[in-house]
Amino acid sequence: MTDQAGAVATDRGDHDPIIQMIGVSKWFGAFNVLRDIQLTIDRGERIVICGPSGSGKSTLIRCINRLEEFQSGRIIVDGIPLTNNVRDIEAVRREVGMVFQQFNLFPHLTVLENCTLSQVWVRKRSKAEAERVARHYLERVRIPEQADKYPGQLSGGQQQRVAIARSLCMNPKVMLFDEPTSALDPEMVKEVLDVMISLAETGMTMLVVTHEMGFAKSVADRVLFMDRGEIVEQAPPDQFFTNPTSERTKLFLSQILSH
Repeated sequence: MTDQAGAVATDRGDHDPIIQMIGVSKWFGAFNVLRDIQLTIDRGERIVICGPSGSGKSTLIRCINRLEEFQSGRIIVDGIPLTNNVRDIEAVRREVGMVFQQFNLFPHLTVLENCTLSQVWVRKRSKAEAERVARHYLERVRIPEQADKYPGQLSGGQQQRVAIARSLCMNPKVMLFDEPTSALDPEMVKEVLDVMISLAETGMTMLVVTHEMGFAKSVADRVLFMDRGEIVEQAPPDQFFTNPTSERTKLFLSQILSH
């Protein structure tokens, strides 16, 4: 973590943080995949995380809902410290939705059933209430007519929108997106990004790992650049894209924006 990146995180500390990562480090064996991460995210803030492959982006957001364990430091989500306490982990996961590269839908369940299952089991909603909520969010992601189909009958873009609706059905306080468009054909990317843009407009706290720099420019409050397990630079989009300070950031942007 650079001094500059640390200063940004510290400056935001007197706002209304929903996520705090304090000195978080993680290893895969001897490989130090996250190095002393210092990051504070306010409620309603929209963060885009970019960087080269293997820089620790996905690992960082997977630590926030304890899909990955970390070896040192602290993570606090909505006032709950993430420890080995199963009750705390479950409490955090109830408030943090996640959308993956692969859609992770149950192929033997209809779209509607995919969207109601967790509501009934975790939120303890009745089937009727869960279906009402599911249909509301399927409308939000613009595929209400697909409710009775199975995932295999949908395009990749439609399946990803179902995955987003499924997370929204749980009324999370935070949404994590791990390269949500990377497995999609190019013509399907826009339909998913459009849904994410409309979600951002509702004030949802969002962390998005993506290489879609147009999305970052139009939606992000802050863009974070990671490399070798560190947050090298973070800034509002205007500053990040027009006046990056780190040579590593400049090189990355020159490579990704030239394609």
